[in-house]
Amino acid sequence: APAPPPARHLFSDPAEVEVLRRNLLAWYDRCKRDLPWRALAATEPDADRRGYAVWVSEIMLQQTQVATVIDYYNRWMQKWPTLQALAQASLEEVNELWAGLGYYSRGKRLQEAARKVVSELAGQMPRTAEDLQKLLPGVGRYTAGAIASISYGQATGVVDGNVIRVLCRLRCIGADSSSPSVIDLLWDMANVLVDRSRPGDFNQALMELGATVCVPKAPLCRECPVKQHCQAWRRKLFGKPPPVPDVEDCGVGDCPLCPPAMEPWDSSLGVTNFPRKAAKKPPRAMRTATCVLERRGCHGAPEYLIVQRPSSGLLAGLWEFPSLPLAQDLQEEKEQEELADHLQAWIGQPVAAKDLQFIGEVIHIFSHIHQTYMVYSLHLNRDVTLDPALSLSRWVTEEEFHASAVSTAMKKV
Repeated sequence: APAPPPARHLFSDPAEVEVLRRNLLAWYDRCKRDLPWRALAATEPDADRRGYAVWVSEIMLQQTQVATVIDYYNRWMQKWPTLQALAQASLEEVNELWAGLGYYSRGKRLQEAARKVVSELAGQMPRTAEDLQKLLPGVGRYTAGAIASISYGQATGVVDGNVIRVLCRLRCIGADSSSPSVIDLLWDMANVLVDRSRPGDFNQALMELGATVCVPKAPLCRECPVKQHCQAWRRKLFGKPPPVPDVEDCGVGDCPLCPPAMEPWDSSLGVTNFPRKAAKKPPRAMRTATCVLERRGCHGAPEYLIVQRPSSGLLAGLWEFPSLPLAQDLQEEKEQEELADHLQAWIGQPVAAKDLQFIGEVIHIFSHIHQTYMVYSLHLNRDVTLDPALSLSRWVTEEEFHASAVSTAMKKV
């Protein structure tokens, strides 16, 4: 078995832990942001409603900024204020409300889990982090800890991106912060630190600190309520640590959690030396031909053909203009021919490649894909009736298009 990490990385002094808790909670009480899910969690007397409100917010906040989530969250809770209401909704309704928020599988899993709670758990949310993670699809270790601590008062820690940054700076952890060994240590630290009487507030305070003060670049260290506990701050103030660190210090020596010898402390970076992450793989490049196919509707307004994507994979179940993935080195003429064949399969009538008008390129960056859409337009002068067997296609007006479950990329198109 690997050797345990040095004790100096953990909060082993109970007196220090108590002071840190007290200072952080006092700062949170003064400075916390007014967010709708916090208001619901603080005022909702029913534990399951409270758990549901926190759950929705945590799923939406994954990979998405707070400012973006607020409007989506308010509309969601207005439409489906309870688990039971969400369980009765259709996936199409969920996708329509989620459209533009990104990472669409989150909404799908949230609804699946709501249905499971209603059908298999008698409508009652699991109350512990262990049960939440085990019983609810799409609920991982962090989300389970957040729900359990905020809604049900379980004294369990949480580790998200903000907490990783705060803890790595507090203890000068310079190893790859995404590695399993470091993540395990950070969870141990979070569980040691969490306040037993106010676990939900403490966890939110730790995340709030990372989101508003201990930010990735240009952190506001002088405003930090726990700077006296921060070894990165101390190192910035007083320079390099002594040659042999004691239990209160870190940064040198044969330690699997300290910065590697070939990556020494950069004094110009200060506390932003931490955390350190492995280099990200560049997103893979993809090209897609897409066509805005237009006809004159029965009332004279233009209508556009949209088709539904497969139920799994990228943008699962969303609607888009007829689109076709392209080889990277495909010539323009061949590209138009392939798109024309693809369109014919949808409308059941021959389409001449020469009739496709190239409009331009739209670039959209997904987390792991650099997508380029080659956008074409085709106006149909004749009436086109879709094959009833093709239930995954429909004609929509511009207003209906924007009300449908379409991705941000298609809105750009």
